[in-house]
Amino acid sequence: MPDLGLNVLLKGKNAARLLGGLWVALRISLISVVISISLGILLGVLMSGKNPIVKAILRVYLEIIRIMPQMVLLFLVFFGTTRAWGWDLSGETASIIVFVLWGTAEMSDLVRGALISIPKHQYESSEALGLTKGQTYLYIIIPQTVRRLIPLSINLITRMIKTTSLVLMIGVVEVLKVAQQIIEANRMSSPNAAFGIYLVVFLLYFLACWPISLLASYLEKSGGKKPWQNQF
Repeated sequence: MPDLGLNVLLKGKNAARLLGGLWVALRISLISVVISISLGILLGVLMSGKNPIVKAILRVYLEIIRIMPQMVLLFLVFFGTTRAWGWDLSGETASIIVFVLWGTAEMSDLVRGALISIPKHQYESSEALGLTKGQTYLYIIIPQTVRRLIPLSINLITRMIKTTSLVLMIGVVEVLKVAQQIIEANRMSSPNAAFGIYLVVFLLYFLACWPISLLASYLEKSGGKKPWQNQF
């Protein structure tokens, strides 16, 4: 059996360091996801509204974030704010700011798309049944919107988790950075360590994202059993 270099994980605290790096990546993702979902829902509702000025401003924001690579955003926030305003942001704080900007833009567009995809006859039918506007949103619109958003939101969340690998470029010691340090430290004694270490990193990312996908599948199935969703 070929030597995969996995033995280096048993040296010292390498395995614990790798898990610590994964926790840094997950912490950045978790904080960013929570804030992005909250702000994204709010902005998505505003984008689906009728105010042309608000819609135009949010559309410009969305397109700027879409066009600009996350790496450029990281450099702008981490290095640009220091030069422009003298802010001493840590790499982790800068990463969270960038991921919130990105996640909010993506989430708001998903919410907007989900809201405008609801057929108009759903509103008309609920009004014919005597439901108030609040009841219409609570029992008809929101459940259908959430069901449409679940797979798209899960895709966004997993993308954010995987994209945290970029934060090593601004000095954040996350799982890939730790992996590089372990490989460099054992390059002479275990030249095949890179393959084994990156294989473990792949498995760690898989184990982090797989439960989220399972949760999405469960929520989609359970969401289809709501009684009010079968009335229309």
